[in-house]
Amino acid sequence: MPGGSRNQVNKAHKTRFSSKSSRNLHKTSDKGRIGKSEHNVAKGARAARIQRNKMVREQKRAALLKEKRASSGSASPPRVIVLFGLSADVNLNPLAGDILSLLSPQGYGGALPTVASSEYRLRATVLQAPHGDLQSCLEMAKVADLIAFVASANSSCEGESDYIDSFGSQCLSVFRSLGLPSTVVLIRDLPAEAKRRHESKKTCSSSLASEFPEDCKFYPADTKDELHKFMWLFKEHRLSVPHWRSQRPYLMAQKVEMVADDTNPGTCTLLLTGYVRARSLSVNQLVHVSGAGDFQLCKMDILKDPHPLNARKEQDVMDADEVGDVEVVCSLVPDPLKQEAFLVENVPDRLGDEQTWPTEEEMADAEKKQKQKKTRKRTLPRGTSEYQAAWIQPDTDEEESGIDEVVDHMVTDETECGYLGEEGNNHSDLSDDQASLDLRDSDGETDADSVMMEGENLTKEQLEDEIKKIKQAHADDEEFPDEVDTPLDFPARKRFAKYRGLKSFRTSSWDPKESLPPEYGRIFAFDNFNRTQKNILAKALEMEQENRDDCATASSYASLYIKEVPTTVASKLCMRANTMPIITCGLLQHESKISVLHFSIKKHDTYSDPIKTKDELIFHAGFRQFVARPIYSTNNMNSDKHKMERFLHPGRFSMASIYAPITFPVLPLIAFKSSKGEATAPTVAAVGSLRSINPDRIILKKIILTGYPQRVSKKKAAVRYMFHNPEDVRWFKPVEVWTKCGRRGRIKEPVGTHGAMKCILNGTLQQNDTICMSLYKRTYPKWPDHLFPIHDA
Repeated sequence: MPGGSRNQVNKAHKTRFSSKSSRNLHKTSDKGRIGKSEHNVAKGARAARIQRNKMVREQKRAALLKEKRASSGSASPPRVIVLFGLSADVNLNPLAGDILSLLSPQGYGGALPTVASSEYRLRATVLQAPHGDLQSCLEMAKVADLIAFVASANSSCEGESDYIDSFGSQCLSVFRSLGLPSTVVLIRDLPAEAKRRHESKKTCSSSLASEFPEDCKFYPADTKDELHKFMWLFKEHRLSVPHWRSQRPYLMAQKVEMVADDTNPGTCTLLLTGYVRARSLSVNQLVHVSGAGDFQLCKMDILKDPHPLNARKEQDVMDADEVGDVEVVCSLVPDPLKQEAFLVENVPDRLGDEQTWPTEEEMADAEKKQKQKKTRKRTLPRGTSEYQAAWIQPDTDEEESGIDEVVDHMVTDETECGYLGEEGNNHSDLSDDQASLDLRDSDGETDADSVMMEGENLTKEQLEDEIKKIKQAHADDEEFPDEVDTPLDFPARKRFAKYRGLKSFRTSSWDPKESLPPEYGRIFAFDNFNRTQKNILAKALEMEQENRDDCATASSYASLYIKEVPTTVASKLCMRANTMPIITCGLLQHESKISVLHFSIKKHDTYSDPIKTKDELIFHAGFRQFVARPIYSTNNMNSDKHKMERFLHPGRFSMASIYAPITFPVLPLIAFKSSKGEATAPTVAAVGSLRSINPDRIILKKIILTGYPQRVSKKKAAVRYMFHNPEDVRWFKPVEVWTKCGRRGRIKEPVGTHGAMKCILNGTLQQNDTICMSLYKRTYPKWPDHLFPIHDA
């Protein structure tokens, strides 16, 4: 062959010492192709890989430096240090005084003492958590950059540890549910002798190590030298805060004042002054004052920093304070075109249920369907109209065809039958959960204890009786869930008129828009919640990066003028400012509007009283607080329907559904409950997190009617005590029955005049078995009497 060698080239043997290049010598290269050598290609790829890794390292280093500069130095707000005593024996006043005097030898003052230390290049606000006041401790933990848990080495507490009492353990569990920021443990009252001091510190550390995160450090804190060492380490410490705190701007008020409003006599302007944290706050945003509600801003002043790290600036500020003037850097006024509208409830359209004139296409479709119906012959109950016939399921059982011509039916799987539509639209609170049988369409079988003279003064004996009844109902619900008794003196077809049977709880259809209560006309819903949340968070991040003129940047010292605050609410906030921080957070778009929120919730270990559905709770979701009356349900992963639970049972998570202002997840939840008839502070009842916002979530209340076999003949049985008249038997005839031993069957016909009936099952029935029938009704949360807790304090 011309242009090439005809000699055979054999592949060399792969010896132990042969190289990769020698093994590839037999391969002939394509001399016509021009390109880079394999060595150069490999060298270029390696160089590109090295360069890319170097760029990633530099980007990470730049981001870390930016975060460090933002969290420390003059460009960051003062760090909030919360001192929390693990037991009542710990005295926090000397420790707080030592830390403040170490940072500011010149002195300090105010309810929230903030100092700036040029020696440590650090600004800090030191707060003391009052032992025994869970509300104040929780509010301080929400804004803490560092929680310093203080333990006494010579304390003796009764509990899990010798250094933590019951209140300390409760607060620790609540803080974990809320999300712990950076934490340290300061050990006080150590012995003076070096050897005993070391052993005591080691014993205390090993005893408390399991209660705190793994990266939590233990420091002795008895002398000024030990505190000096701790402050130097704290200055260089990289702070970690929960993710939910970095999504919204917030302000811990160092001054709370009231400004009279002449135009509205019942309201005033609330003036809150402090450092803006986490993100930039726009004057056009809505703000939430913790416990008081959502409001608009009428003005925002950016002030000169009163605690600068520069000594010269500090002297200028002291001179300005002597004159009595506060220097305003700039004032921001909201733009009426850009300001977020303050909407809470939707205005319901009373004419929304009126039928409009149909289009030609709808009329043509209706005529076509009517012709199809006429071609099919159906056997209907006597006196049934065409509208009612549309809801009746065709019956294929030949044995029952003769009886069906003269009886009414309860419709299964789809909807209520006949005149039930009028009663099904009534979902008021009175018709849902009142216990009196005078309200014949109520649900007294489950809520016989909920109507306990709300708003009236209960005597001690009445209160004890109520508590006993609720506890008994809780125990009965655990032992016999969903089982109810059919009333003797009232027809079951009217007593359970709102209920329907389901062929299958998982696969049977249920229209989420059917027979909605009037409260659904007042709430807001999203077409696509996930997409809306993504767009709103992207807009908030874009506003943060743009540095707009209508925003106060993070770490700036600002005064917020909150308009149209009720005078009584503002006076209560001024009183609370002496014992706990007043927190204000900026709201994202749509977060003032009310919708249906679903929380994953679990009963707290320290709360032993029953928590009944629709009981009033105070929800702390992040910085926000609101009052709600939730209903609890299971979270079925493989079904679009969820079963309601009458009580929040301990040891497992449930879904709590409430009417509340929209809040975008993920947020932690702490739920408090007030004791009836007592003037004590609310106690923590449950913890959890926000899961979703979805008004279409179907929650079904399940009841089980039970009957007992009277005579059994293999697969047939005569059952009594489920119903008490034959008309009820005919009404519930289409619903499937089942037994506790696993049999399934149907009702054949009534027997006699006292409600007995014949049933046919799919297997041999035992005499000691129980016949059951499952019925379902959709339930909704209860609208709260007031949305925010301070309004009813």
